[in-house]
Amino acid sequence: MLGGAKRNRKGRALALRSLILAGLVVSTVASPLVAGEIVIQPMETMEIKALFGRVESRFVVPARSRIGGTLTVLDITEGSEAKAGQVIARIVDPKLESQLAAAEARISSAKSQLENAETELTRNEELLAKGATTIQRVDTVRTTVEVARNGVAEAEAARQVTATLIEDGNVLAPADGRVLSVPVRLGAVVMPGEVVATITGGGVFLRLAIPERHASGLTVGAEVAVDGGKGTIEKVYPQIEQGRVIADVAVEGLSDSFIGQRILVQVPVATRLVLAVPDAAIEQRAGLDLVRIKAGEGEVEVTVIPGAEIAGPDGPLREILTGLRAGDTVMTP
Repeated sequence: MLGGAKRNRKGRALALRSLILAGLVVSTVASPLVAGEIVIQPMETMEIKALFGRVESRFVVPARSRIGGTLTVLDITEGSEAKAGQVIARIVDPKLESQLAAAEARISSAKSQLENAETELTRNEELLAKGATTIQRVDTVRTTVEVARNGVAEAEAARQVTATLIEDGNVLAPADGRVLSVPVRLGAVVMPGEVVATITGGGVFLRLAIPERHASGLTVGAEVAVDGGKGTIEKVYPQIEQGRVIADVAVEGLSDSFIGQRILVQVPVATRLVLAVPDAAIEQRAGLDLVRIKAGEGEVEVTVIPGAEIAGPDGPLREILTGLRAGDTVMTP
């Protein structure tokens, strides 16, 4: 009885094993693995240098006082927006107001003298018509009238000069831009030519300082990847300073909120040859990166060290630093 039971259990186990094997065979046949072959060859890719660029203004213009005096109005502060020709401050010199009043008095006096001279000329012309005076006397009076007119013109010109000096007390913004600094404060005494504010102008760009070993790889017009966008190298300076090449990058829509802000930039500096495969060809197992390559009639797995992702002709590829050689046939699922 016991021997028969053992034989039955053994028979059932063999039958179950046969069913499992049959199921595995059916599953393998139903879902065959189709592999592709890629013969890898060196391909050219761009070497990228990551560094920080500094936001710079095209130019920085000082807004200067044109006269000396006391700063009575200051309508800007650091970070304010300014328009070209906008009055940003006011300087007052009390002496100019006194000079203007004196000029007005001189004009009034000169006009009175002119009126008297013109009246005298009219009287002498009437006497000349009656034969009661001489032509010489009339000519003398006419000269007096011309002198009086010139006196009026001179007094009016002097008044205009003083009025212009008073108007020059308005400090104007020299360009459209953002106010960077205001070195003076309200109520301060300023001298002619003193800087009241510094204002950016002409927009902003990124200035890069790139190691000189990459100087030969920099080209005007090359695209660079800027944090959140793209830019174009618009100028490469020929002078190397402290082992760095200076380059300017134009970035559309670059904010001018913070002049001097550092922004991450990826600059193409050279080209090099690399070996690359699709990510699907790399299998990770037991902490290793493996790639199957064709070897004779069969396949072998080799350990590789993958690098950065690069752009391939048909999509992204993964650079292989070591483990493969040019001409290897890589098997891809």
